[in-house]
Formats: sequence, C-alpha cells, structure tokens
Amino acid sequence: MIFRKMIILLLIALMLGGCVKREIIPPDPLTQNILSAIANAVSEDDVLSALVQINLVTLQGTYPVRAALVVKKPSYLRLELLPLVGTPDFFLTITPQEMKILLPAKGEFYHGKPTGDNLSQFLPWKFNIDEIVAILLSSYPPLSGEPVSYQSYSEENAQRIEMNARSGKSQTIWLGKNNRLIKIIRRDESGSELYTVVYKDYKEGTPVAGKVTINMADGATSMEVKYSDPKIEKNKDTSIFDLPAPVGFKSIMMD
Repeated sequence: MIFRKMIILLLIALMLGGCVKREIIPPDPLTQNILSAIANAVSEDDVLSALVQINLVTLQGTYPVRAALVVKKPSYLRLELLPLVGTPDFFLTITPQEMKILLPAKGEFYHGKPTGDNLSQFLPWKFNIDEIVAILLSSYPPLSGEPVSYQSYSEENAQRIEMNARSGKSQTIWLGKNNRLIKIIRRDESGSELYTVVYKDYKEGTPVAGKVTINMADGATSMEVKYSDPKIEKNKDTSIFDLPAPVGFKSIMMD
C-alpha cells in the first residue's frame, strides 16, 4: 500500500512539474543595452539597398547569381536577379500584407500572403519573412510573440547570449569586436537546430556585415550573400516594395 501511494505521488509530481511555466529571466542592463544597439542599428525608418552576389547551394547544385536587394524592417524585401545581359528575370517583393513574384520568361505573376510556405515555393528554405529581413540587416531574428529569458556569458574574444522562449524555441548569438554580431544558431521548440548564420567583413561606419552566410541544419543547403557598396538611407516610402501585375501575364494565387 505504501509503495502504491509513493508511485501515485510521484506521478502527480511529474504531471504538475510538466505544467510549471519556465522562469522568465530578463536581460541584465548591460546586455539589454547591447541587444538594443544591435536591434536598432538599422531602424524601421531606414532602407538598405545594395548589389549583392548570392551563392546558393542545394542538393541539386550550386547557383551563383547577382542581384539587386532592398530591405526594410520589419518585413519588407525586394529582390531582382540580374542576368549577365538583359533585364532581370526574377522579381520578388514582400510587404507585411503580400508577397509578389514575377517570372518574365514564363509570363507568370504570383501573389499571395507573405509566409514561409509561399517563399519556399521559389527559394530552397522556409523562413519567416521577419527572420530573413533581420538576418540580411545583420541583426538577430526576434523570438516574437512570447516571453523570452536571457543569459549572457563571456568567451574568448566573444560574448555569448542565450535566448530561450517559453515555448522552447531558442537561439544563441555571439558578439565580437565592438559588439558586432558574428554568429547565430536558431533552434525549434524541441531544441533541434534550424540554421546557423555567420557574419563577416564589417566595414568601418556601417552596421551591416559585408558577407552573410546562412547554413541550414540539413547540411546541404546554404546561402552566402556578399554586399557591394551597401547604402542605408532614411526613407518611409514603401512603394518600391510593390510590384504591379504586368498586362498580359498569367496571374497565379499562391494561397
């Protein structure tokens, strides 16, 4: 009887333990200042524009392309792939409300919600739009919509900050000289790694790294983005992120 009661009490304790919410630890003041400086180095009133060299690696092969890139927080993006000769043959625009893709060679115009699922129909990854925008701006993507705990550690020539959301999602970021972001590892609710981002080649006077490399956890998919003369300008006009449907093109709804 006593043994049976002990088993019942143990099961109740385990059940209650599973219901206990994780303690939320706010960042200390120094860490908070550092994170705020990184997150606000490029503000929502800023627009980043640059020519970029993109090296995309997938199971199917390696695809080096030149592109014109325009990015604005929180989730605005314009990408035009530039051929060696002629006009761009791939246009992508994203706003918080809509995603549009134009394929001139096929005469097709796609439009739908700005979701990772829709983006993955054309690019070999499934990213939330605010994540990829933050990454391209040399910032860390938010663990949005839920409380987050922070812990900071000093390492040789770097500072490591752990961010853990109550849902189980987490990420680790590393800061180098002058608190420049140099690496991110992002994980899902189960703790499995989703992707790693490495930032290199910062230039004096700009908060954006000259080279951003995203390595997916599958070990086979990666994207390297090299910036050429990036410009950051104050501009609240978001019309550049709209893509009107051309006359005569086939309109295809992605949702």
